Amino acid sequence: MELGIGIGWRPEIADAVEELPGIDWVEVVAENICPGHLPAALTRLRSRGTRIVPHGVSLGLGGADRPSAQRLADLAERATALGAPLVTEHIAFVRAGGVLTASPQLEAGHLLPVPRTWDALKVLCENVRIAQDSLPVPLALENIAALISWPGEELTEGQFLAELVERTGVRLLIDVANLHTNHVNRGENPATALDELPVEAIAYVHVAGGTERDGIWHDTHSHPVTEPILDILSDLRARVSPPGVLLERDDDFPPKEELAAELTTIRGRVAGQPAGPPGEARARGGLGARPKVVESSSPDARERVALSQAALLSALVAGTPAPEGFDSQRLRVQSRALAAKRADVVAKVAPELPEILGDGYRAAFLAYAKGRPMHDGYRRDALDFAEQLLVSGRPDDDNARRLLTRWWEERAAAHPPRRGTRLVRAARAKLVRR
Repeated sequence: MELGIGIGWRPEIADAVEELPGIDWVEVVAENICPGHLPAALTRLRSRGTRIVPHGVSLGLGGADRPSAQRLADLAERATALGAPLVTEHIAFVRAGGVLTASPQLEAGHLLPVPRTWDALKVLCENVRIAQDSLPVPLALENIAALISWPGEELTEGQFLAELVERTGVRLLIDVANLHTNHVNRGENPATALDELPVEAIAYVHVAGGTERDGIWHDTHSHPVTEPILDILSDLRARVSPPGVLLERDDDFPPKEELAAELTTIRGRVAGQPAGPPGEARARGGLGARPKVVESSSPDARERVALSQAALLSALVAGTPAPEGFDSQRLRVQSRALAAKRADVVAKVAPELPEILGDGYRAAFLAYAKGRPMHDGYRRDALDFAEQLLVSGRPDDDNARRLLTRWWEERAAAHPPRRGTRLVRAARAKLVRR
């Protein structure tokens, strides 16, 4: 399936995307759209024949639990509403704990790397097959960037991806920026990964920018694409002709002319390499075809993966000790990155909070997040943050506290009232009496 050159669609650049020349397709974050109320800009793109691919971020197919039937149904609904040729997700886990570990379920709010072990591979493959059976179109999975490495890994990234394709027939979304990130942060050679992975399974390719600070590469999606990342794209193109290549940008959006220039550079890299074989299904028994022998994960494998992922996530978001074998310094860096991302996303889903709190928003949220893991998504996190501030009598400015109280009351609607609700109402009554 040939897609061509595309760009990640975001509301902030919706007008620019419509005006950019040579855009064959776009990718949207699946969780950010409502099937019955598509943005007008997306509807116009679709009417022009521009293909739209939903890109999921919350399934957590690499987690120990089987994928949520509701999340799969939501993703399937979006694929149908968009007339999508395929859907994509990530090889990652995003939550841990719960029934398998007899502990509270924690959410990372971000994509975390799956250990490249045989246990984790078996769990991932079974979860992928469940997802494939639930979706109306083919599924492709993306390699992720990471700051940390799991101790005791049994497979390289390329080997892990090759086994995944062999066992499930799933397609691959290869992010060359993530290959670069893992090269800088974990010492993994992108060329070795490309040598080992089944390039004929590639559905499309992501290209994105980032920045290096203190020897760590941050895959920000808010900086220009750098030369080393483009070089990996050229190396991949020399091996295979990818059906699609897409530019990702999630923040600090540049003018339309800069986006157009980056797309022109990407087109040049794709066109300027010797032609590799087309990325079509032909090797490994035919991509999309299931293996004849389906190996299910054992309950013991799921439990082992669950315990290891819960221990890691607890260290990252709840301040528990680092699991044995992990680099404690890297875990601290990852923990700070997760908290910063959490603050950024809460500011986007609840923009009134930084407006009310002003320059104090970020410091207040990071203080709240320290030792308060996220349990039920970003919107609930925003409400819990506001509640915690109000219960503690903050913010200090009376007018800001009134505005925050009103904001919270309009959205909490707790029936019956939780303890936090009662405390907020008591604080409000005290404020009114002043």
